[in-house]
Amino acid sequence: MPYARDMTPLDNPFWSALSGPQHAWSEGTGMARRYRPDVAPFAALQDDTPAAWAALAGLLGPDGVGVLFGHGLQVPPHWTTLRTFEILQMTYPHAAPPDAPPVTVTRLGPDDRPDMQALVTLTRPGPFKTRTPDLGAYWGVREGGRLIALAGERARPEGYCEVSAVCVHPDAQRRGLGAAVVASATAGILARGEGPFLHVAADNDAARRVYLRLGFQERTVLTVFVGRPGPG
Repeated sequence: MPYARDMTPLDNPFWSALSGPQHAWSEGTGMARRYRPDVAPFAALQDDTPAAWAALAGLLGPDGVGVLFGHGLQVPPHWTTLRTFEILQMTYPHAAPPDAPPVTVTRLGPDDRPDMQALVTLTRPGPFKTRTPDLGAYWGVREGGRLIALAGERARPEGYCEVSAVCVHPDAQRRGLGAAVVASATAGILARGEGPFLHVAADNDAARRVYLRLGFQERTVLTVFVGRPGPG
């Protein structure tokens, strides 16, 4: 049965995470913060104001690149836009974990990291730095000793945890492995009393359908801005 949870932290998820539960993984000020470069490329503003953008520019430096999520971000004209695209934010509003496909999923550890990096490099589910796995638990499926699917935890806004890095080896598609690792990650988040959520490319209908079947619901569409500051 769906249950109520304050979704305000998800309006600006990375700010809530970086200024709160994941402050130790962040750099910045009271107006702009980012994950440490070896953890993730994401940055966030407390408010979408010129002063906050200036603070972020100082944090990134002239050669730095920031990745921000938002609604109608007011990007200053001296910033260089490298890419923009839309993502769908989905939440899991249930107290019970999703029904998992009959697949053996195990929690991944430090010894699995080379295989994790190889799989995300092959499948490119999104940014995955050397210390990204330090942000939370990761779950995977192995077959014949080879890691063929994984998912894990990334952003931790207040009261929530993001399911991220969902990927399946091209040779193992259409077997329910993505659903299996997402279900395991979701169950782990719920066990801590947090609300699972995730982001998926707005045009990735196949993944969206998988998440809907697991019980996730569409919440909002966010714009992702990738860019670097110029002389102000």
